[in-house]
Amino acid sequence: MATQLFSPEQKAQIVAAIQESEKQTSGEIQVHIESTCKGEVLDRAAQVFKLLKMYQTKERNGVLVYLAVVDHKFAILGDAGINAKVPSNFWESTKDLMASHFRQGKFTEGLIEGIHHAGDQLKTHFPYDHRDDQNELSNEVSFGK
Repeated sequence: MATQLFSPEQKAQIVAAIQESEKQTSGEIQVHIESTCKGEVLDRAAQVFKLLKMYQTKERNGVLVYLAVVDHKFAILGDAGINAKVPSNFWESTKDLMASHFRQGKFTEGLIEGIHHAGDQLKTHFPYDHRDDQNELSNEVSFGK
């Protein structure tokens, strides 16, 4: 189900948004989509964060956008480095932006808006450094059950 929510073109748009945002920062953004989320969404997002080894970025500046399609749950999780820099309500305000699109059935647009919003903060606090920046995590959308 989760893999069928997005067309190949929409997946490509999401990946392009990740790549565009990451060109301006040393931070990393990943999107993970599943059909269902048993239990608390933040707990599941934390599990996925660990499974994807997002905590291994050099500056601890990874951001996970997690979406459980059937259960209508989603979360945004930042690592310790970015969490120490953004305002306390930043992730909640990003979720609100995304939710406004999701309520209209515009999942691709919502994900892209969230990616860009997170990317702007990453760019501000972790600017791109051409001397030693490398893509530490995959830009591809990952899918679960």
